[in-house]
Amino acid sequence: MPYLQHIHYAVASLGLPPVLVVGILLITGFYSGKASKLCRLPSIIGFMVAGVVLGGSLIGLLTENLQNDLGFITETALGFVALSIGLELDLRTIRRLGTGIIWAIFAESFGAFFVVLGGMYLLTRDLPMSLLFAAVAPASAPAGTVAVIQEYRAKGNLTKALYAVVGFDDGLGIIIFGFAAALAKVYLAREGGGTEAQGLVQALLPPLREVFLSVGVAGLAALALCPLLRRDSDRRSTFILTVAGVLVVVGVSTRLHLSLILTTMILGMLIVNTQPRAVVDRISAPLGDVMPLLFVLFFALAGAHLDLSMLPSLGLIGAVYILTRTVGLMAGAWAGSTVGRLEPKICRYLGMGILSQAGVAIGLALVVQKEFGGLGAHGKLISTQILTTVTATCIFFELIGPVLTRIALTRAGEINQVPE
Repeated sequence: MPYLQHIHYAVASLGLPPVLVVGILLITGFYSGKASKLCRLPSIIGFMVAGVVLGGSLIGLLTENLQNDLGFITETALGFVALSIGLELDLRTIRRLGTGIIWAIFAESFGAFFVVLGGMYLLTRDLPMSLLFAAVAPASAPAGTVAVIQEYRAKGNLTKALYAVVGFDDGLGIIIFGFAAALAKVYLAREGGGTEAQGLVQALLPPLREVFLSVGVAGLAALALCPLLRRDSDRRSTFILTVAGVLVVVGVSTRLHLSLILTTMILGMLIVNTQPRAVVDRISAPLGDVMPLLFVLFFALAGAHLDLSMLPSLGLIGAVYILTRTVGLMAGAWAGSTVGRLEPKICRYLGMGILSQAGVAIGLALVVQKEFGGLGAHGKLISTQILTTVTATCIFFELIGPVLTRIALTRAGEINQVPE
């Protein structure tokens, strides 16, 4: 739009230093979050609205180059989110939930995969495209769920189940994506007369490598970090060592192209299951003071990345993707929880808390663009359609996901104190 270009030009001409822009982002996001709570919505909705206003969709204060420069903030925030998830995954707590939580994790992920696959194939009659849409569907955005849990200080078995599901389904989603992408490549290779067996084997190796390397990196980090945490027993030293450990793990994960969420979550899980409770408490306590700041920056930057001009491109494919992913996740979570004999409130409300979708899904869509864009006209069509649709639908899921998480936790009776 011409008037937006004029606004962007005027803002760019101010030449504001990045540190000032971050300060403006923090202030705007903070008060936008307070306004959001007045509307009985989670604060993160306000954070994202602030980012949308300051981003390229409107004012243009957060330019694309500046967003890229500030990418380390997003990675750091995700690292701390994943660590906090891992610290909640005490195996004794998971055992109390029983094997039902495993049923729920597998059922919601595969439920989303198969329902999206069926819906997309009925609409498009394009099997490789349907496979790739289905492969992206299980990916969730744990930051949204964790932010709502921490903001409203939710406690209870549904809360524990949400931590487990959004933590583990990232690794499972990576594996599902690898297998589905392999099958899609086989189909496209058959169209082009390529070698099917080679395509299948080569496509299966990266996701398996990513999961095993993530576990290995987390294990090495735990071996190095835990003795230091036990030796320095004061809270300040623990905090410094924890931050250093998260930054190192995030950096190594980024360098090796691993899932930083999965790697850092496993680090937290190893800590909580191998270290004395006093050490875990010293790690967890300062996170409560740091996480709100990271959430403001993370979700404001996430909002800045949202391109509202993508919404008109949703169309029928986008609507079907939203509907089938929602049905698949919620029905799968209900079915898995029911078969696993989890509490009735978990069966009813677990699916409502796992709908958020953002960075991981967009990252997978970019992988599709990179790996399928060069596979002829059909591959290019698929990669363009998936990247466009997933980017647009993430706007919907990022806005509706936290709201539904709050409703689920409220109905389950696990929000006992409304934040100030």
